[in-house]
Amino acid sequence: MDEVGRGPLAGPVVAAAVVLPRRVPAALAALIDDSKKLSARQREAAFAALMAAQAAGRVEIALGAASVAEIGRINILRASLLAMRRAVLRLPSVPDLALVDGNVAPELPCPSRCVVGGDASELAIGAASIIAKVVRDRCMARLDRRYPGYGWPENAGYGTAAHRDALRRLGATVHHRAGFGTVRQLRLVLDV
Repeated sequence: MDEVGRGPLAGPVVAAAVVLPRRVPAALAALIDDSKKLSARQREAAFAALMAAQAAGRVEIALGAASVAEIGRINILRASLLAMRRAVLRLPSVPDLALVDGNVAPELPCPSRCVVGGDASELAIGAASIIAKVVRDRCMARLDRRYPGYGWPENAGYGTAAHRDALRRLGATVHHRAGFGTVRQLRLVLDV
């Protein structure tokens, strides 16, 4: 499993859990890598292939998320772990072992093993990183329709210069993480 969205100034953190078959077809394996290493087009192709494999019953995929309110209440690390736990709990069956990208595992109903850099070394974690990234990017693009001007389709809520400039001009939305330094500092400046 993997999560996406720990660093942005806005939006939820999204996690995916993916259970691959023991023998992953070569054509599918060739599409999977760390989502950060793939172009948007490559991620979309891998996402489509994974979703087709799920529809055919060859792959299990589940998502979990933690909202901006939850991030503010329990902190980003705990929210990330909560999103991962929710993803695993939504799988059709409990996995024998959960491979977790990173060095901290959530509380799960199965054994887990942390793999630092796992999205580049473990196919299941790479697949989860792709699913989570595509879903979160689509979520941010949908939010942009209701809150235009922040460039979320391009920056996915990350603190780019354009996003920080929009925060100064437009102020924060309910989808901004008020406790994050950049958002908090801009709110203090604007409130003065």
